[in-house]
Amino acid sequence: MAPSFAVHARRGAAALATAAVLSAAVAPAAFADGSPSPATAPGLYGKKDPQFDSVFRQSLALLAQKATDVAPPKQATDWLAGQQCADGGFAAYRADTAKACDPKAGEFTDQTALAVQGLAATGGHGDAVKKGLGWLKAHQNEDGGWGMAPGSPSDPNSTSTAIGAYAATGQDPAKVTAKGGKNPYDALIGFQLGCDQKEDERGVFAYPDQKGKLTPNDLATTAAALAALGKGYLVAPAKGGDMPVKPLECDDESAKPKDAPSAGAAAAAYLAAKIEANGGALKSAMPQGGADPALTADATLALAAGGHRDAAAKPLKWLGDGANKTADWAKGDPGRLSKLVLAVHAAGANPRDFAGVDLVQQLTATGPKAEASPSSTETKDEKKKDDDTIGIWWIVGIFFVASVGVGFLISGRNKKQQL
Repeated sequence: MAPSFAVHARRGAAALATAAVLSAAVAPAAFADGSPSPATAPGLYGKKDPQFDSVFRQSLALLAQKATDVAPPKQATDWLAGQQCADGGFAAYRADTAKACDPKAGEFTDQTALAVQGLAATGGHGDAVKKGLGWLKAHQNEDGGWGMAPGSPSDPNSTSTAIGAYAATGQDPAKVTAKGGKNPYDALIGFQLGCDQKEDERGVFAYPDQKGKLTPNDLATTAAALAALGKGYLVAPAKGGDMPVKPLECDDESAKPKDAPSAGAAAAAYLAAKIEANGGALKSAMPQGGADPALTADATLALAAGGHRDAAAKPLKWLGDGANKTADWAKGDPGRLSKLVLAVHAAGANPRDFAGVDLVQQLTATGPKAEASPSSTETKDEKKKDDDTIGIWWIVGIFFVASVGVGFLISGRNKKQQL
């Protein structure tokens, strides 16, 4: 029996993938003018400038693929692990990983905590996860929380992401105490507003300004509502009946949540009411205003994580409404697609067919291609005949990739001349 075309194609694809790795050094020369490009970061998801969010979007992509039972290519997980600094922290992006990080200016809590979540979910990089947690512990503030960078005051977003990192590795965040005996939830609850606020702000989390004044912030609230439940971004679909949202009880004007569960419940009630008032979505905090798909996806995730299925269904419906163009907003962007996948999955819908769009396929298409594996139905004779022809595929693959590398060089030079 002759080897099938499909089997040859699998073998050829594997050879091409391997040849691409071997010749990857060709591509960076195309960007000798210093302009950043994912071509200098093989394994990275997405094509936009990697300088600002590459660790973040890579981590989200790994989490979204884990949620949907997609095994990310080893190249993708290795890329993320390779971004780690020697002390365990992560920067937003390291173009040259051979160059040492600046521990006082170049490493961040949010990137480190989310990278820990992504690597813990996919497995295979236990040492990197352990070092990342060690970095977080070393930079925990005395109030139990974390700031954006080492030495900066605690804030609800960074504290929430760090809580998610410990939860993702099976540790109880409440036991991660600072030198002063405070744990992350002690810090987190301190950012929540209580009954002494306007009725529509009770339960909201606030972000501190440079003087420490707290300002209500929906982004902080979506993050804290999830963290108060002791969860990170990877949330299993809610099972059982709906858990109704329960607004903060205010018989006493000085009342406010005193523990993490009540803080999470009050935040969920605030989000549900805000979404209802805004027609199914949360609005952007930016000056131009308008509905914010990313913030709405975050709220959907947080509500679903708390078992508030009916409340989560409203922003989920908004996200799936074609009139809101959420699919266009996310297309080609791994960070946005990942947020949608995680939210849709947690809310119990199908991210492979969400409003007629396969979000999982779109996300996978933004990253490195997975290596093909031989079919379980391939016979021994087919395998032997394939092995006889694999040398030809190697030659074709190497010459093909080499020609692609030359194309990169020519394209880069032409682009530089046009500037």
